[in-house]
Amino acid sequence: MEDYAGTEKISDLPKKLSVEGAPAGSDPSVGDIAYYAPWGNLAIYYRDFGYSSGLIILGKLDSGIEALAGRGKITVTIDLASKP
Repeated sequence: MEDYAGTEKISDLPKKLSVEGAPAGSDPSVGDIAYYAPWGNLAIYYRDFGYSSGLIILGKLDSGIEALAGRGKITVTIDLASKP
């Protein structure tokens, strides 16, 4: 993932996701994992940000967000958590 605007880490996805039934946009907060439909990329926010059209919140990080802050590329692995 690479840094974008000193606010989030972004990465391209292999294909665009369906946005059927999704809200028109969202107001992300720190730790949110989101899909930005206009670009077809994944974003993880490490700073608060305002409303964006086409932004769909997918989930939230529980901890470790401080590891994303700052410039430069990083490698991130996301696994699906099992239900308790």
